[in-house]
Amino acid sequence: MSQKKDETAAAVVALLELLAGEGPANRFEAPVAEARRQGVTGADLETVEQVKRLALALHARLDRRQQWSAALTTLVDTACDLAAPHAMEDTLKIITRRARLLLGADVSWITLPTTNGRALRLHALDGHVSMLNSGLRLPWDAGLAAAVLAHRAPLWTSDYLTDDGFRHAPEPDQWIKAEGLHAVLAVPLSRGTRPLGTLHVAERSVRHFSADEIALVNMLAEVGGVALERALHMAEAREEVSVLRERVQHAETELASVRRLADAQRTLLDLVLGGCDPHTLAEEFRATLGASVLLCSAHGTVVACAGEIPEDRQGALARAATDARPLATSAPALLEGGTWSVPLFTGSHYLGALYVDAGPSITGDETELLRHAGRAAAVLLFLQEGETAVAEGQFRDELLDDLLTGGPRPREQLERRARRLGVDLDQPHVVVIARPEGGTHAQAVTWASSRARRDNGLKTTHEDNIVLLLPGTDPGAAARTVHEDLASLLGHPVTVSGSGPVADPAAVRHGYREAARCLDAMTALGAVGTSASTREMGFVGLLLSDHVDAERFIEGTIGPVLHYDEQRLTELTRTLDAYFDTGGSPTYAAEQLHVHPNTVARRLERISDLIGADWQKPERALEVQLALRLSRIRRVLKERGEPAGHPAADQEA
Repeated sequence: MSQKKDETAAAVVALLELLAGEGPANRFEAPVAEARRQGVTGADLETVEQVKRLALALHARLDRRQQWSAALTTLVDTACDLAAPHAMEDTLKIITRRARLLLGADVSWITLPTTNGRALRLHALDGHVSMLNSGLRLPWDAGLAAAVLAHRAPLWTSDYLTDDGFRHAPEPDQWIKAEGLHAVLAVPLSRGTRPLGTLHVAERSVRHFSADEIALVNMLAEVGGVALERALHMAEAREEVSVLRERVQHAETELASVRRLADAQRTLLDLVLGGCDPHTLAEEFRATLGASVLLCSAHGTVVACAGEIPEDRQGALARAATDARPLATSAPALLEGGTWSVPLFTGSHYLGALYVDAGPSITGDETELLRHAGRAAAVLLFLQEGETAVAEGQFRDELLDDLLTGGPRPREQLERRARRLGVDLDQPHVVVIARPEGGTHAQAVTWASSRARRDNGLKTTHEDNIVLLLPGTDPGAAARTVHEDLASLLGHPVTVSGSGPVADPAAVRHGYREAARCLDAMTALGAVGTSASTREMGFVGLLLSDHVDAERFIEGTIGPVLHYDEQRLTELTRTLDAYFDTGGSPTYAAEQLHVHPNTVARRLERISDLIGADWQKPERALEVQLALRLSRIRRVLKERGEPAGHPAADQEA
């Protein structure tokens, strides 16, 4: 009996030694078998087996604790890894790699919603063997991931393809089948209550996941969710920093560009204000712009050239400079051959054009350089123009004075002087006399000088009046324009008269005399502060004219009636004569014409249609009667064989 007790104690000690030495579980049966072989039976053998069972239970508990401790160590290591800043993709890779190692799984991956939130996309797969995952998009409402996001709790399946506990979709099922996966565990990858995505671990065999495994993956997902959110914030911050860096670089580039442009503008203006000549400025343009430069005046002359521009090309560009005036803009314009044209203005005053052979395409900075160069060139031409303006103004005044006084100067000399000033006296001009009725006379003279130079005309003062010789054929329109502009400038009434047109140096004096008589007539008639021309004053203008033009007066007054009679063989002119002869009575006129009064009434209506309904008013009626009388005299003279419109005939009329 004592020997059996010793064998029992030896078996118990052996079991305890195995437990203390953390021996494998399959070796715990050996001490029990040895006790049986030594003859231990009954209660003693039952004691040994009970000790074995307790030892195995303790061994399993210790093993579980060791596994849990190792898992916690893995989680701590993962948290340490994720504590360092990582890009989003690197963060996802760390999470999936640690999830796979944590459970010893075959495959792990993460699904995240797409940007528009209408699908899920696979990220950071670890352990996969197929290529079907490349760019794989999953439906947002199907698959295990969609179920996890909907319930916000871990879900698992022992065999994915045969499980009907969630909705299936072709895309994830095809990929699961290609990878040979069965058991899949998915937990929400979240930050607090906000789900960011799902973390998956999977096995290529059918199995069940324990509560400890689910808890471990869930804890990893919580740690990963914090890291993922931080990675997202860091990605957003990096993007914002990148945008800010680009803006700063853009701002620095623009600032450097502005400084370069400011330096170039300062250099150009210093040259101009320092009194440089146009050729020096053109050379500076060439050095600054890196291209050949041509500077032309508004009159089509070459002021300066720097670079290799053929003479025929210079001439063509100089002629084109005269056509740039109507543009009224200083914006550079591309011409044929890669030449840029920059019109030069001071206010609305056109000075010329700057041409630069900079090629068909230029940058924004180069465009600004062209603008700065154009401004500098405009300032130079303006300063030069100002230096010659006084002398040129005196020449213009003297030329118009000589034309008005009709001195003994040869016509050729007058025309030559006019051509030097850019005035062609053989072209139609109108004479305008302006008499300010108040205000500063000097201010009116200054305005007149500017107006004459702008319109390429002449100006002078004569007998305390301002006299203008302007290109044009309508003296009335010119007088109205001068009246409106000058009255608006002075703020006082201005009386303006006009005559012409004249197209001969000798005719300027006669035009001035007619305009002067018209001005006196306006004063006598109480029309001070208005504008008129001899042509607009009807028969009064006829009387004021140096050369009586009865033909024009008749044509302007009753010409439509005369033409109507000639073309249709009617008697409207006879009806007018009878109407005025009978004191304006249609009835008596009908008796004189031997027609019915209604016929006279219809003829008078036709006359109103032809020359205006106001022809019966006293002022118009007087002009119509005078025109009828002159027309009758002209007809008599023609019957005598004298040419119509002969000066002697006009004087007799």
